[in-house]
Amino acid sequence: MATKATVYKASVQVSDMDRHHYQGYDLTLALHPSETEERMMVRLAAFALLADEKEGGEQLSFTKGISTEDEPDLWQKNYSDEVLLWVELGQPDEKRLRKACGRAKNVIIVNYNDKSDIWWEQNKGKNSRFDNMRVLQFPESQVQALATICARSMQLNVTIQDGEMWVSGELGECALTPNWRGEQ
Repeated sequence: MATKATVYKASVQVSDMDRHHYQGYDLTLALHPSETEERMMVRLAAFALLADEKEGGEQLSFTKGISTEDEPDLWQKNYSDEVLLWVELGQPDEKRLRKACGRAKNVIIVNYNDKSDIWWEQNKGKNSRFDNMRVLQFPESQVQALATICARSMQLNVTIQDGEMWVSGELGECALTPNWRGEQ
């Protein structure tokens, strides 16, 4: 019998002073049996960093994720079902990148562990041909700190200012320094 996903609920208040975006989100996240809490919390952090004022079908949303080959971890689609933003976590292979860049207007790859440095060095030449792709990196030690505030039911405050993220909740707080690879 297959193990089912574990459901997490998060009430997230985002105060993004860099983009002047202030909004609350009530989110339901499914932790796939093969996914770690660290990875799930990176999905949540990426959501907070990239969310915007769009309404309804154009809002950034979680997908079925790991268990679905044809979907990223997060995406934003318009009412015509076109993918405006494809957000993929980890170190995808070239075939997956080609697929994402072909289907979506914009693609963001989110690296969140130290192994991603090797992936970046080995693939930055190949990846430079994808004009609609950017790579975001969270330091592994900060992701580990983020995972310590994970709970089945969370109330989180996320403040973004000057390119830094602060996440606080009942179990503590942590700072994240998102780095856009290859950009100054």
